[in-house]
Amino acid sequence: MPQPPLIEIDSDSGFCFGVTAAIRKAEEELARGSTLYCLGDIVHNSDEVNRLKDKGLITISHSELASLHGVKVLLRAHGEPPETYELARRNKVEIIDATCPVVLKLQQRIKSAYTQQPRPQILIYGKIGHAEVNGLVGQTHGEAKVLETLADIDGIDFGIPTHLYSQTTKSIDGLRAISAEIARRMPPGTEFRSFDTICRSVAHRVDKLREFASAHSVILFVSGKKSSNGKFLHSECLKVNKRTYLISNEDELRPEWLNEATSIGICGATSTPRWLMERIRDKIKRLFD
Repeated sequence: MPQPPLIEIDSDSGFCFGVTAAIRKAEEELARGSTLYCLGDIVHNSDEVNRLKDKGLITISHSELASLHGVKVLLRAHGEPPETYELARRNKVEIIDATCPVVLKLQQRIKSAYTQQPRPQILIYGKIGHAEVNGLVGQTHGEAKVLETLADIDGIDFGIPTHLYSQTTKSIDGLRAISAEIARRMPPGTEFRSFDTICRSVAHRVDKLREFASAHSVILFVSGKKSSNGKFLHSECLKVNKRTYLISNEDELRPEWLNEATSIGICGATSTPRWLMERIRDKIKRLFD
């Protein structure tokens, strides 16, 4: 290959503070020699999940939790519905709660709205089935309606007071579009309140990421296949740089992507560990060596 290009890792990419705190709690418990279970993948990145698995972290499903008694279980940053805490109490399971403070505050806001009289219709802009969204819907005993797209608005009741919230990792533009369409279709005099509950540390990454992606000839976006945040941020990079490639780890890197690249940018989702981006950088260096 010709002269090696500049390789830069985006300083703003990588774990958000909620994920960082959850992983730190897991590592602290494991360092004490504790047997520690985690309810669902601690982060939507299989490489990081496998790293912690090697340290002893055991990932379990909700159905497996029901059969456990007297053990320690870590709740990841995404949060959980009240039913999970009640099950843990009945089974004498010790909860290591790593729910992100931003998510926890949102859960409390939705629960407070649900207990109001009269009770408003509660809508959540988010991904159906996502762990965080499941925890939010759980605050309403399953009554909140989840909106993934503008088309989902057709199923709501426009004749009653309505509150709209958002999954913390969704796009601001998406929330604004849904909020504006609901407001447009609401009859005069019917209460509609829209709350921007998107995490600012995630929201502010978009503009910085676009700037980073446009500054390089090739972008390698690193994200786990399960990460909805990764899919969204990857699409934002693609908008400004058509030579953006989505990979999970260094094994998926294809040398031909780097042909005639004068600079290579490596970035990732809020669930992408820094060490994984560094491993990809090192493989690129070896290719040019």
